[in-house]
Amino acid sequence: MDIRKAGRKDIPLVTCLARQLWPNHTYEELLPEMQKAVLEPDSAVFLAWKDGKPVGFAQCSLRGDYVEGIDSSPAGFLEGILVEAEYRRQGIARALTDACQEWTREQGAEGFAGDCELDNLESHRFHLAVGFREVNRIICFVRQE
Repeated sequence: MDIRKAGRKDIPLVTCLARQLWPNHTYEELLPEMQKAVLEPDSAVFLAWKDGKPVGFAQCSLRGDYVEGIDSSPAGFLEGILVEAEYRRQGIARALTDACQEWTREQGAEGFAGDCELDNLESHRFHLAVGFREVNRIICFVRQE
């Protein structure tokens, strides 16, 4: 397995992988976001390769706003992670998470966080399995007139 930081030429691949993670969005909708994630200095994307094939990705960023459970700024944040189903449970997601955390640490972040929806039990189990600890649960509301 090989983990490497994505570059400009990887943007189409990253966008295809992101489409698997966020299937309610089109490639065209995700492309600008993935371009930004790969090219902007406050974010990074890492790709996992196995036997010459891309098998996963992780997107991370530096957040200057408040991040639950982190008392310093900027905070590293795992924005999204995906490992293709047939490659799961082989340590790839942990390696991607470690690469993201190391990158954010190199950028000056002291803490590293992530989140998931309350009903996303798979993501909840993943976060706990790779060393995150739960710090809060919230329900968000909106009122529109």
